[in-house]
Amino acid sequence: MQSSFKNLFLVLIPFLLFLIHLPFVSANVKPITMVDLKDAEKMHTMSSEISSNAFLYESLDLQSLGLSEDAFEYALKGYEFLKNSGKLENDDILSIVDFSLPSSKKRLFVLDMENGQLLYHTFVAHGRNSGREFANQFSNRPESFKSSLGFYVTKNTYFGKHGFSLRLEGKEKGINDNAMKRAIVMHSADYVDKKLISSQGYIGRSLGCPALPREVYKPIINKIKDGSCLFIYSPGNYAEKSPVLQLAGL
Repeated sequence: MQSSFKNLFLVLIPFLLFLIHLPFVSANVKPITMVDLKDAEKMHTMSSEISSNAFLYESLDLQSLGLSEDAFEYALKGYEFLKNSGKLENDDILSIVDFSLPSSKKRLFVLDMENGQLLYHTFVAHGRNSGREFANQFSNRPESFKSSLGFYVTKNTYFGKHGFSLRLEGKEKGINDNAMKRAIVMHSADYVDKKLISSQGYIGRSLGCPALPREVYKPIINKIKDGSCLFIYSPGNYAEKSPVLQLAGL
């Protein structure tokens, strides 16, 4: 009997010591608050979005289609910033114009971010004073007839001298914020025709507008209108000057 009590006592000692020590351990542990949980959830969501977006570039094989990885990454950063800032009403769509490509290549990419799909991939013109085959000179100045880089939010459609057109609001001060004043819009044009590529090596040029081929401009405009993100990219020092990318934490 004494042996049984002794064994029981030996078993209970560690447990009693644990109970005595427990309050001191608990006192040093910071409780998890609702704010902590919300921050953790937010970080998890952001991490998931980044991973998902990186996967999107590979799954849609955008590299083989010619889309620059830098253009894609910058577009995503700005898109996420504008989306989280409440600037986008149509946040399922992200459109990218990659001016690292010549106009003889399809350089407009319209992405469905909700469903992970490439909706449209087609030709797009640049301004006649931005260059011939490549767009490498840009301006925010009226009457410059040059393209402007950066982030835009699409606005309403209207019928003007080019027919069915889409207004674009430049969101970057000093880079494209004169877009409305300059009447920089998305419209169709006969000179955005791949037949010209075989005869002269490049498509025609606009007065600064991202003009589209006649056969696809209507469905594209209808898809991206009313508050989606449009990003126009070119390699160089744009990223260093971009207000949107700086605010996005580039």
